[in-house]
Amino acid sequence: MKVSILFSGGKDCCLTAIMLSKFFEVELITCTFETLSNWKKAEEVAKKLGFPFKVLKLDKKILEEAAEKIIQDGFPANGIKYIHQNSLEILAGQTEFIADGVRRDDRVPVLSKSEIRQLEDKFNIHYIQPLMGYSRKTINILVNKFFEVKEYKSFDFIGAEYEFELREYIKNKYGTGKIKEIFPQDHTQSIIVDIKEKIC
Repeated sequence: MKVSILFSGGKDCCLTAIMLSKFFEVELITCTFETLSNWKKAEEVAKKLGFPFKVLKLDKKILEEAAEKIIQDGFPANGIKYIHQNSLEILAGQTEFIADGVRRDDRVPVLSKSEIRQLEDKFNIHYIQPLMGYSRKTINILVNKFFEVKEYKSFDFIGAEYEFELREYIKNKYGTGKIKEIFPQDHTQSIIVDIKEKIC
């Protein structure tokens, strides 16, 4: 059986890939609107992990609609979740098992139980979230066993997450000031820079 994991190269989705590789043939999927080439950072990490990697191109209309949600709300949560939901639905139309690295302590982009049921029922798929039972503290212990991780502030480094193409779109349309107003400047993300221990 093959599972397609939404993948940014960060520690949560990498740990998800390791966990699921014990039961599935793992395929890593990075979504892009092709406004930036930041997806290549995820591809580099996928090569280190040794799992097959694919890019899933999303319709730019999704990006535009997500950005408008963010502008209306004044914060990024609903816009990021909107892209995540659309990514899951597009992927659900292509494969039976899909997964992501959403964990128990996450607030964004988390689907409700009813939204998960709707997704699974509508597409007759299995949506797997193996980290939902783990706290951030526990995940960090597991991550440190396998990976060397680089932590970075979102404003200092362009990663492969949805957020960066969103920010670039909003910056181009509304100006840099709007980005600083809406997106938290102290938000920390991660990317895997090396593998400590053989995985498979």
